[in-house]
Amino acid sequence: MKQISVFLENKRGRLFEVCNLLGENGLNIRALSVADTADFGIVRMIIEDYDRAYQALKGSGFTVALTDVIAVEVPDVPGGLARVLEVLKDAEINVEYLYCFVGRHSGRAIDVMRVENIEEATQILREKGFKLLSDQDIASI
Repeated sequence: MKQISVFLENKRGRLFEVCNLLGENGLNIRALSVADTADFGIVRMIIEDYDRAYQALKGSGFTVALTDVIAVEVPDVPGGLARVLEVLKDAEINVEYLYCFVGRHSGRAIDVMRVENIEEATQILREKGFKLLSDQDIASI
């Protein structure tokens, strides 16, 4: 699955500009995370049509990148995320960052993560019975 990352100056209104541009282009944000420092921020988003989002943002002068991430569906219960992280820990796969949200219809948590070895992590998580979501799955949430 692909994630959109936008690098922004840490200034009033910049996040609005990104979200407004996507909204004007009919692009729905499914998940969003913001990490910041004093001078800049990184906005990470899962968007139903990442190609169009990338083009719209790039065309408007934003610094934007596409990143491969994994989206894992887990029960929305205490310890759900820990189960996924334990599998990755036991496989010695580092999680670089993650963010989570709850699916509207399924009531299940969705953990979006960037890991050091996506192919290996994907294989191990599937072998352990976890459901990995595609871009199309996220678009239908």
